[in-house]
Amino acid sequence: MDAVRRAARPSRRGVLRAGGGAALAAVAGTAVTGCGAGTDDGVAADGTVTVEMWHGQADTAKKVLEGLVADFERAHPKIRVKLGGGVLSDVMLQKVTAALAAGSYPDIAYIFGSDLARVARSPQVVDLTDMVGSGPVPWKNYWAASRDAVTLNGRVRAAPAVLDSLAVVCNKKLFREAGLPLPKAGWTWQDFVSSARTLTESGRGRFGTGWPGTGDEDTVWRLWPLIWDLGGDVVDDGGKGIGFADTGARALQVVADLAGDKSVYIDPKPGSEQMYQVFQSGRMGMVVTGPWQLPDIETAGVDHHVVPLPSFSGRPVTISGPDTWTVFDNGEARSKAARTFLTWLARPEQDVRWDIEAGSLPLSRRTEALPAWQDKVARTEGLNVFTTALETARVRPVHAAYPEVSQALGQAIVAVLLGRSTPEKALRACADEANAALLIPR
Repeated sequence: MDAVRRAARPSRRGVLRAGGGAALAAVAGTAVTGCGAGTDDGVAADGTVTVEMWHGQADTAKKVLEGLVADFERAHPKIRVKLGGGVLSDVMLQKVTAALAAGSYPDIAYIFGSDLARVARSPQVVDLTDMVGSGPVPWKNYWAASRDAVTLNGRVRAAPAVLDSLAVVCNKKLFREAGLPLPKAGWTWQDFVSSARTLTESGRGRFGTGWPGTGDEDTVWRLWPLIWDLGGDVVDDGGKGIGFADTGARALQVVADLAGDKSVYIDPKPGSEQMYQVFQSGRMGMVVTGPWQLPDIETAGVDHHVVPLPSFSGRPVTISGPDTWTVFDNGEARSKAARTFLTWLARPEQDVRWDIEAGSLPLSRRTEALPAWQDKVARTEGLNVFTTALETARVRPVHAAYPEVSQALGQAIVAVLLGRSTPEKALRACADEANAALLIPR
């Protein structure tokens, strides 16, 4: 298969950046007149408008974006898109935060969905509600995860950039050797734990599964589907406390069971690269991951099977972690040009190129229906499972206190993974810290 390798990054999900949030709070209180390219308005004497875009991409994804920009400029000769920023997406928040404080920021930046609520507190962030309402792709044709990830208080604060979902990838060879049937949709977390136990062979350095053990967002977002399936939520209805006080311990018990069986490889480094390497080397039976990992799995020659996440209820549930293109106000001409570019980029004929070549899932059902995407699905083992999962995928709330909630839950997960705490005790500590953060006015 000719699947394209996803752009190399320190971490697909990124790590929590607590310092950036504090700086953004200060920026949000002061309206700064910014200009991403100096002191001019980005409009040349001949009327050409230059838009500065901090894209955060590397390798393959960067080349794909460069090609798309070249095509856009040919079709829109009065708009130039200057790609820059000089940093990968994992450290974009810090750079944008500093740029907002200095009053010299880009027109478009790649912002993680989990960071959007804090960035959107800046008065320089452009409201895109009118843009999506009148765009060439009907807003309701987008997957719910795409829409929810960029909507804050009923307003659209960014454009969807990258879409994904979580599922389980299984090593067929290890399942055969363990005498286990491959799991099917509708399996349970008890099935997952039992399979991980059977697949583990400590004497041969084999693990049933893996889990990031750094306490960052990569550690945390894998637990939310369990909590949602049990009826919990990230934040309660009142917005003043966590919404998983009654369900978090049961979700953490799955982690405790895996750790107690010694069937889970705990990745000690950010980015989960070691965990994925263990799977690709044939020493792990199952890994919870997203579609971005399929090219590496295929390149490693792993005969694999993809299945939806297990559940407690039998209902399908997963998480999507969309990232965003966020627009900043550098004057009417540049904001209008930025919106024009992002509207063009979201059209199915461009979106499908980005999806196939850079590793995203389709932002809309219209893109999914294109022959090019259907051909990609037919040639890529398991890709359809990730796309189908978007029907029921949920996203983390666009909430300014989410980083603190995530940090508290990350510490709880690590404590349970390492056997330092019980699920109940770890959740109590998590609740104390997270609830205190949620009480702070935003």
